[in-house]
Amino acid sequence: MTALLDRLAELYGIERTYLGIDGSRHEVSDDARRATLEAMGVPAGTEAELRRGIDEATPVHVGSMAAPEGPRCFVPDWLKDGRTWGMTCQLYALRSDRNWGIGDFEDLARLAEAAAREGADLLGVNPLHALFLSEARRCSPFSPSNRQFLNPLYIAVDRLAGAEGLEVDEAELDELRSADHVLYPLVAKAKLRALEELFERSQADASAEEAFQAFLAHHGQSLYLHALFEAISERMVAEGHWSGWHTWPEPYRDHAGETVRAFAEENADRVTFHAWLQFVADRQLADAQRRARAAGMRIGLYVDLAVGVAADGSATWSDPELTVPDARIGAPPDYFNAAGQDWGIAPLSPATLEKRRFAPYHEALDDVVCHAGAVRIDHAMSLYRLYWIPDRFSAKDGVYVRYPFPDLLRGLAEVSQERQTLVIGEDLGVVPEGFREVMAAMEIHSYRVFFFERRNDHFLPPSAYPQAAMACISIHDLPSLAGWWTGRDLATRAEIGLIEPAKLPRERDERGHDRRRVLGALSDAGLLPEALAPVMRGEAEAPEELPPELAVALHRFVARTPSRLFAIPVDDLIASPDQVNIPGTTDEHPNWRQKLPVPIERVADVPLYQAICAAVREERPRAG
Repeated sequence: MTALLDRLAELYGIERTYLGIDGSRHEVSDDARRATLEAMGVPAGTEAELRRGIDEATPVHVGSMAAPEGPRCFVPDWLKDGRTWGMTCQLYALRSDRNWGIGDFEDLARLAEAAAREGADLLGVNPLHALFLSEARRCSPFSPSNRQFLNPLYIAVDRLAGAEGLEVDEAELDELRSADHVLYPLVAKAKLRALEELFERSQADASAEEAFQAFLAHHGQSLYLHALFEAISERMVAEGHWSGWHTWPEPYRDHAGETVRAFAEENADRVTFHAWLQFVADRQLADAQRRARAAGMRIGLYVDLAVGVAADGSATWSDPELTVPDARIGAPPDYFNAAGQDWGIAPLSPATLEKRRFAPYHEALDDVVCHAGAVRIDHAMSLYRLYWIPDRFSAKDGVYVRYPFPDLLRGLAEVSQERQTLVIGEDLGVVPEGFREVMAAMEIHSYRVFFFERRNDHFLPPSAYPQAAMACISIHDLPSLAGWWTGRDLATRAEIGLIEPAKLPRERDERGHDRRRVLGALSDAGLLPEALAPVMRGEAEAPEELPPELAVALHRFVARTPSRLFAIPVDDLIASPDQVNIPGTTDEHPNWRQKLPVPIERVADVPLYQAICAAVREERPRAG
C-alpha cells in the first residue's frame, strides 16, 4: 500500500520528505499524507480507495523549479542599476494628535510626506486587509478575514465630508490616543458610531453617490458578499456567537441559502453601509499613495500581501471551494520554534486555482497592489509549496504541498507589469533549493535581514548581499534593534515562558557574543565607532542602552550593500525597544497592539531619526 500512497500523494503534489532549516531530511508519516489527501477530498484509507484515486485523479500541474517563459516582474528603469531606500511602519501603531486611537490613512499620508522630505522613496506598511470588524480584538494583520478588502478601522474619520459636524466625546478620544496600546474594541465602537452618522449624511451627496455606485459595480459580487458577511457577523456577535462563521447557526453558514437571502433583504441598508466603508477606505488609501508620489517618492506605498486568510472569515464563507477547510498553514520546526508553527490559516486549494485559471489569485493580488508602488509577498515560498497541517495533527507533523508554480509566477508578473509594481518576496525560513535563483530570474526581490545574513559565526559583509533584494536590519517577528541590543526580547521571552529560567544566562551570554560580532562586522567595514572599540576587544562592557552612534553605523553598513532596496522600520529610527510580534504567542504578549512612543508630528525631531536619515542619504544618494 505504501507504493500506492506514494503515487497518489505525488499526483496531488504532496511531498514525502523535506529538508529542515538545519539541512536534515524529515520523513512525512503515511498517516499525515493520508489525512492531507482526505482534506483535499480524495479518500485514501484503503487499498481500494488508493487505486481508485490513482485511476480517477486530476493531478495538479505543479511544474518544475524553473522560471516560466513570459513577462518578468516590473522594475523601473531608474532602479535596474540603482539603489534607493525607505521606511516601514505598522499603520495601527502610529500615534498622532488627531487620530482616534489607531493609526489611519491620514497618518500614513503624512508620514509618507515626512519620509519623502528625508529622501525616502517608499513607505512600507503591515497588511491592510479586512479583519473582523465585529470582533476587533482579532487584530493580527496576517490572519485576515479577506485579503481583497481593507480594514475600515484605518479610515480617518476627520477627513470625511461632514466630519466637522459630528458630536464627539473629546475625553473619550483623548483616552484612546493616550493609551500605549491600541484599544481595538473601544476604537471600533467610537469609529463605527461616527461612520454610521456620516454614511447617512453621504447619501444626500449626488457626486459621492455616483462614485460609490461605480465602486460597487467594479467589485461586484465579491464586495457584496464581504459586506453581507460583516452584517451577519455583527448580528451573530450581538447574539452571543463569535465573529467567524464556523460558530454561526447552520442556516447562516451557507451564503446562498434562504436564511441568508432573507437576512440580506431585511438588512439591505446595513450591507450597503459595510460596502460604503470599503469605498471610503479605498479612496483614502488611494489618496495616501497620490500624496506620497506628489511629495517626491518614486515608489510610494509598499504594501503587504498576507499568505492566506482566516479559516472562518468572509473569504472562506463567500467562496468555500477556494480553500481547504480541514487543514491549516504553518511552518515546520526550526531554531526558534521546536514544535513548528500553526498559523491557523486556511490553505488555498491548488485544484480550485487551476480550475479557475488562477483568477482568484490575480484578483486578490490586484486589489492589494492597486494603490501601491511595491508589494511584499508574505512567505513567498507559497508560490511553490506550502506546509499544511491536517486536522488532528500537530505542527511538527505537517506536510509540504506543491502548488502550480509556473502559473502563479506568470500571474504575479502580469499583475506587477500591469500595475507597475515592484515585487519583494519574503524568502525567510525553509527555502527550497533553487527557489531564490528562480526569484532572481523573475525579478522578484529577495528579503535579506541583517540578523540572518551570517556565514558560520560571522555577519556577512555588505558586498555579499545580492542586488535584486530588499535589505533591512530587523522585521516585525524579531526584536527591534534597540530591543535586541539591550536583550529586552530575552527578558520578555523568559517572562512569558518561552525561555526556561535556567537557560536565560546562556542566552544572554550568546547575545553578548553576537553584539561583539556586530562590532566586528562594523570594524571590518571601517564603520566601527571609536568609543566601542574596547567592547569589541573584550576590554569593556557593552553599554546597556543602544549607543546612537552604533545605530547610525549599522544603518550605514546595510545601506552600503548593493541591494536595490533598503527599508528602515520607524521603530528603529526612534530606538523603540518593543517587539511588534512574538511568534507562537497570543495573549502572552501585546502582539499587533503596541503604539510607537513618539507621535508622527514629532518623529522628525528625534536626533537619532535625523542622524540615520542623513547617513543613509550619504550612502544612497539619489542620482540626478
